[in-house]
Amino acid sequence: MRHIGFSTGALALGDFHTALQMLQDKPCDAVELSALRQSELELLIAALDAIDLRQFKAISFHAPSKIEPQFEPRAVELLCRIVKRGWMIVVHPDAITNFELWKPLGHSIALENMDKRKPIGRYVHELESLFSSLPEASFCFDIGHARQIDPSMTEAGSILRAFRDRLRLIHISEVNSQSKHDPLSLAAILSFRKVSHLIPDNVPVIIESRVAENQIEIEVEAVSELLPASNNAMLAGD
Repeated sequence: MRHIGFSTGALALGDFHTALQMLQDKPCDAVELSALRQSELELLIAALDAIDLRQFKAISFHAPSKIEPQFEPRAVELLCRIVKRGWMIVVHPDAITNFELWKPLGHSIALENMDKRKPIGRYVHELESLFSSLPEASFCFDIGHARQIDPSMTEAGSILRAFRDRLRLIHISEVNSQSKHDPLSLAAILSFRKVSHLIPDNVPVIIESRVAENQIEIEVEAVSELLPASNNAMLAGD
């Protein structure tokens, strides 16, 4: 079964309460709780016990995309509470200054491949170096980032094959030239189909498209058609 849902940060940046309200009664059984800014991290974690997440079968957490070095030990300390919940934590590799601090989080960390703005984490060789620093880490594949880096999707295929054993989460959207997350266009869908067979159906999919509430179901349907729950290529060998 394919679990599909949204990032709260995509639906309502910095306002997870509103985002979760938007998802009520929608065909989403996955969610990513996003603290995309450092200032949001403590507030979101403090609110978790009071949030009703019973709708969701797959829950992940997005760490801040930028973390000040002096705040990094506190950030890791807070994220250890997410580890105890058994949720995957998506981390931008360029947010990490001290890799040793993050090692105790083990496989609960999912390093994400990056867009063109970032100096690391974009290509296979850059990701290999990161995983050598965090050998137990998992992988979050952002298919929109990969397309922005290489529209032919050759690098996307190489990334998926290289890190198939680490893959635990998919991020999907159209990433525009300004590295913003837009709704899927036909061009993006056609590109993503080139590698869709490499994504097994046991990996949850988080939509990062910035959409209004009345567009949520349309985007979920598009993703469901693009990534039907029948792909086992990475488990059985492609």
